Amino acid sequence: MSTTQISTDRLEAITSTILQPTAAAGVQGRTGRFEEVIAGLTSLITRHRPSGAEVLRFPPVMSRALLEKSGYLKSFPHLLGVVSSMTGTEAKIRALVEGRAAEQEWVDALAATDLVLTPAACYQVYPIVAARGDVPITGVIVDVESYCFRRETSAELGRMQAFRMREYVCIGAPETAVAFRESWKGKAQQLANQLGLPFTLLPASDPFFGRAGKLMAVNQVEQALKFELLVPVNSDEAPTACMSFNYHQDHFGTTWGLRTDGGAVAHTACAAFGLDRLTIALFATHGLDFEAWPLTVREALGI
Repeated sequence: MSTTQISTDRLEAITSTILQPTAAAGVQGRTGRFEEVIAGLTSLITRHRPSGAEVLRFPPVMSRALLEKSGYLKSFPHLLGVVSSMTGTEAKIRALVEGRAAEQEWVDALAATDLVLTPAACYQVYPIVAARGDVPITGVIVDVESYCFRRETSAELGRMQAFRMREYVCIGAPETAVAFRESWKGKAQQLANQLGLPFTLLPASDPFFGRAGKLMAVNQVEQALKFELLVPVNSDEAPTACMSFNYHQDHFGTTWGLRTDGGAVAHTACAAFGLDRLTIALFATHGLDFEAWPLTVREALGI
């Protein structure tokens, strides 16, 4: 039996036992066993937290104005989720929710609020750090985590619409940000080996929107700005990105007025861990029975 067939069989079992489907595509309930692995991964990643890193945790919503300023709306409008709420008089709202409004549904009374669903954990970090003033040229590192949302259209397991993202973010001089990104490319491979995961590390691009987005994606790959650690979860031919290592150049520095104490625009980089995808990859690789997992993997996760 090929690796692809084994993976498919295991994914079917994961879908029915480790995760619980809901009425919404890409939205699953997490069982105790799944959460046990999440907790182990969280602890393992924390043990590799860079010295002096600040810890920030965010809810799954953020300011719409901040997200618009960050440039996300222009690059990824197809993935964005907006928080909406009911508007109108009590009589109008009641008529809609009770189905008494002619040719209208209750969703017709919804209007966008000042909140959006957080698409990436790091987006709320940059304006917070910028508001404090100049950053050391040697860099500031932030450990950040958030539940995130992306309007994924694929039904492939791992393409969740709601998922947890852990990141280490570096803000500093260009050479500081690049060195940080490169160091985590190496550390992440050590983590993957420790977890017994087969993987490849390759240049990648973000899913930019539209024709102009295709050019941006090509440029991103050509400049080696983004790398992904890929694990064969659904198949060997189309492995799943479980970690990413990104160099944003001066994009966020320019956007938020981030400057180093040397007076230059700060550059940023991040190492991101898809906690849910990594957990699925572990079950797909090692099976559903913890007792059958390699001892080194169980010790690393504390299970």
